[in-house]
Amino acid sequence: MTGNDADWPIVFGPVPSRRLGRSLGINNIPPKTCSYSCVYCQLGRTTRMTTEREAFHRPDEIGRKVKRRVDAADRAGESIDYLTFVPDGEPTLDVHLGEAIDLLRPSGKRVAVISNASLLWRDDVRRDLADADWVSVKVDAVGEGAWHRVNRPHPSLRIDEIQDGLLEFAEGFEGRLVTETMLVKGVNDDDQQVHETAGFVARLRPAIAYIAAPIRPPSERWVEVPGMDRMIGAYESFTAHVDRVEFLIGYEGNEFALSENVEEALLAIASVHPLRKEAVDELLRRAGEGWSVVRDLVARGRLVESDHKGRTFYMRKLPGG
Repeated sequence: MTGNDADWPIVFGPVPSRRLGRSLGINNIPPKTCSYSCVYCQLGRTTRMTTEREAFHRPDEIGRKVKRRVDAADRAGESIDYLTFVPDGEPTLDVHLGEAIDLLRPSGKRVAVISNASLLWRDDVRRDLADADWVSVKVDAVGEGAWHRVNRPHPSLRIDEIQDGLLEFAEGFEGRLVTETMLVKGVNDDDQQVHETAGFVARLRPAIAYIAAPIRPPSERWVEVPGMDRMIGAYESFTAHVDRVEFLIGYEGNEFALSENVEEALLAIASVHPLRKEAVDELLRRAGEGWSVVRDLVARGRLVESDHKGRTFYMRKLPGG
């Protein structure tokens, strides 16, 4: 184990999560101990790159601290939907991950793991993740060149082995599997690469395929958000392969009633997927509102209008997009 609770809290939250509701975070890896050094990582460059699994915290220590926080949340009337392994590094580098998941079972809460998938070629990692209820795996690129440019993997890793491990895991996983694809302008966002990535993601049969963009400060200053046309094109390419596709671009809106707050409705929906003009028409009709609402959101820079393949779309404005 490295550090202490003052420097490196093991448990944080619960915090709101668009994917997981109310999530209690578990930080089971020291900061920036990872198998990748992704160019878009909001935590900065990886300072300790490794593919060797190690023991960082005792599983019983994780279990004890989680129980304490869950009990406190229960007393305060706070809901927790998931206990989520989402550390400042790659969670599967923890050799005791499976044991820690098992120790959380008595809480009655569902367990989630957000992984970059780089170690799924290992049998022990697949066994550990099989114990979770919900797993997110990263698939930013399937081509060797783009994979190296965007994820900057540990030199011992091989993309074909990772993909084989992903397919094997997806075949046997009984929980809820989702994928996440981060698009970086000029790196992995062209039509051919997106088409190939979407085709591979389809083979995993995820419950949801998420498409993300680097909206938070990245580790490399040159990283930029793809243009709106690229994002819309990626969404349409993914929906041609996968049943359910959503943007994951960090909208922080509150729950709303459509009849009471059409602006919030438009922003929330447009942050999940691009809205065709016809869909906006229908939403406004149901809300009893006119197009002045949309024109105002566009003028304020909260929505962006974009033409793609002869259709007009509306999306939430992305920083730099």
